[in-house]
Amino acid sequence: MNRKPVVAGQFYPGSRDKLLEEVREYLAGGSPAQTAAVASMVPHAGYPFSGGVAGRTLARARPGRRVLLLGPNHTGQGKPFSVWSSGAWDLPGVSVPVDEDLAEQVLQAHPAMEEDHQAHIREHSLEVVLPFLYALDEATRVVPVAIAENDPNALIQAGEALAGVVSSQQEPVSIVVSSDMSHFIPADRAKQQDELALRRICDIDPEGLVETVSRNRISMCGVLPMTVALALTRKLGCTRGEVVEYANSGDFIGDYDSVVGYAGVVIW
Repeated sequence: MNRKPVVAGQFYPGSRDKLLEEVREYLAGGSPAQTAAVASMVPHAGYPFSGGVAGRTLARARPGRRVLLLGPNHTGQGKPFSVWSSGAWDLPGVSVPVDEDLAEQVLQAHPAMEEDHQAHIREHSLEVVLPFLYALDEATRVVPVAIAENDPNALIQAGEALAGVVSSQQEPVSIVVSSDMSHFIPADRAKQQDELALRRICDIDPEGLVETVSRNRISMCGVLPMTVALALTRKLGCTRGEVVEYANSGDFIGDYDSVVGYAGVVIW
């Protein structure tokens, strides 16, 4: 079963040529690292708002052609760990195939991982990232996972289980997380709060991220998948993260009284 796009022509251009032209412009603004990052986190708003942050971050991260794609579940539909395990994800004029072999290993890695389409049908957060991955390498294959599990222990256990899958692959697997940061608060407050969360991310501290976001009521929509990614990368031996760029919606529309924060992070 192929997953059809739901925000084409809204969050990003609805034609193939215009979409790839815009995405490649965003990617061209980045500075590729000498070695590929193990994981990265990018925002998922409309491209005029967050496309630059996403493109420059992924250009620096240099993800490979096999990607474990982790995102939030905004709709509340489906399973706590919803895996789209077969077929492809369609975009305007192109399709990104699911890495079915890797998806099967993800499903077997932990009992909480379940095959589920419902969580993905109307969820935009992973769809918005796919054009960047395709533009970087048209042979990209993905395993999309939407995460709604709220138990920190369950998130960390799932991440550690996924680390076993990633480390066992002959062909490298990159982890890409989709998340925006603070929502609808003044820009100065958003930056202050988001810096607290980003510090925990760069320290590869999944427990600290959960605690910081909860204690400070930071409206980071992808805290759940990012917690999984931090547990995964910590298990793999990663030691540091780097904030590539931080911006907010006010930078585009000029209203800094109520913004959404966008951060790009890579993990080594």
